[in-house]
Amino acid sequence: MSWLLFSAVFWVAALWVNIRLANSAYHETRAVRLAVPTIFGITVLVVWEGLVRGLQVPPVILPPPSAVAAKFATSLPILWEDFVQTFVKGALSGYVLGCGSAVLVAIAIDRSEFLQRGLLPVGNFIAALPIIGTAPIMVMWFGFDWQSKAAVVVAMVFFPMLVNTVQGLAASEAMQRDLMKTYSASYWQTLLKLRLPAAMPFIFNGLKISTTLALIGAIVAEFFGSPIRGMGFRISTEVGRLALDMVWAEIAVAAIAGSVFYGAVALVERGVTFWHPSQRG
Repeated sequence: MSWLLFSAVFWVAALWVNIRLANSAYHETRAVRLAVPTIFGITVLVVWEGLVRGLQVPPVILPPPSAVAAKFATSLPILWEDFVQTFVKGALSGYVLGCGSAVLVAIAIDRSEFLQRGLLPVGNFIAALPIIGTAPIMVMWFGFDWQSKAAVVVAMVFFPMLVNTVQGLAASEAMQRDLMKTYSASYWQTLLKLRLPAAMPFIFNGLKISTTLALIGAIVAEFFGSPIRGMGFRISTEVGRLALDMVWAEIAVAAIAGSVFYGAVALVERGVTFWHPSQRG
């Protein structure tokens, strides 16, 4: 009962602090904007710990955060090896290949009315295919190592990136394009100096969406065959052993990696699209 009471008191106190911070005169400062989600995250962990211990939930159902943190600390070499296999080799390589090729194909589509009418509908159809159906095929085609995981990631990120880039290339106004024609600018000059810069907000939307898709695709693909390392492999095997603390440690690594990856892309976006209204605030 003491753990349940402590959780309730901590939740109420943290809620009161966050409300005061959000309604204070300093609510727009960087410190407050960082403090509010940090306090909320700590509160979730404390309440999780209190409920699990207070209700005596078995560790095979839901381990407390303290057990997950202890497993995390004692398994750093394994977690690092899984991170390199899944994120660096599988997710990141597939992300670069998929997004890069999508931008190139989008430029080709922009120049061809035939490709606009023929390729985009086919792309939307392929993008709707479930990953649990395509992942085993990629494993059979490219083997059990990271190459098959990268192929799954390419298939997942390619068409969201393609659609965003195609829309972005059409974002420049007709008057702006006519002005470039009056300067006798070629297609490539117009593309580099006008249309690609105008498309950058759309391109970065696709890049940010693809950060989460890449990591999810690489992890899920490892469920269908992988060497004896990787986040997906570790999660599937540890679930079978009922070692839920290790499963949650892998989930924590994936969450941290995905958040940092998304934040890095958003930081680059802020520097590239500083002129856009969304970045001026």
